[in-house]
This record gives sequence, C-alpha cells and structure tokens, in this order.
Amino acid sequence: QVRLVETGGGSVQSGGSLRLSCAHSGYTFRSYCMGWFRQALGKEREDVATIDSSGRSTRYADSVKGRFTISKDNAKNTLYLQMNSLKPEDTAMYYCAANPYNCVAKVSDFPYWGQGAQVTVSS
Repeated sequence: QVRLVETGGGSVQSGGSLRLSCAHSGYTFRSYCMGWFRQALGKEREDVATIDSSGRSTRYADSVKGRFTISKDNAKNTLYLQMNSLKPEDTAMYYCAANPYNCVAKVSDFPYWGQGAQVTVSS
C-alpha cells in the first residue's frame, strides 16, 4: 500500500521561503516518478514540479521556474520542494504524488496522492 505524507506547510510573508517534505512508504520509491502539485481555492489542481526516478531529470511549471527546486533523497524515501521568493499567488494546498508508469506532468496520470499541506503567502 502506497502512503505519502506531506509536512512543512505554513504561513509566510511575500519573499519568504518554505520547504515541503513528502515521506513515502509501501513501494520502491526510487523507481517512481514523483511530483508536486497545488490547488488554490476555487481553481483546478495544477502541476508544480516533477522529478524522474533517477533524480536526474526535473521539470517545472513556468510560474515557479527559478524559485522552486524539487529534489529527492532515496536513502530517506523523501521528496522535497524548496520554495523561495514566495508570492501571494503561490498560496494553495500542495500535494505530493507518485507515478509508477511515466513522468508526464499531468494530474490524471498520477495514481497516488498525499493528503496535502497548506501554504499561505501574505503580501
């Protein structure tokens, strides 16, 4: 049984930083594509960043490029999202997701999800 648990959310002022973590269990973490997605109130869930099973290939949404960094630690079975220069428009529930089939940054392709971590950025 795949289990994903996000931690590290919170409230910060514009320009601040936060780091999200996602602990995995129940599967071979290193063989899955992993992603971070977010959903703001009243909006659809959107992709933020993905990292392939090797950890060598990453992809970012244009809105976060240069500010967010996705990484993984296979030894700790943990996925990270370092978020810098945060803006009020980054306010959303952030979800960690796992995909054993491909690494396309598409919500519908990811079968496994965490419960989410709230990030709130005030101006």
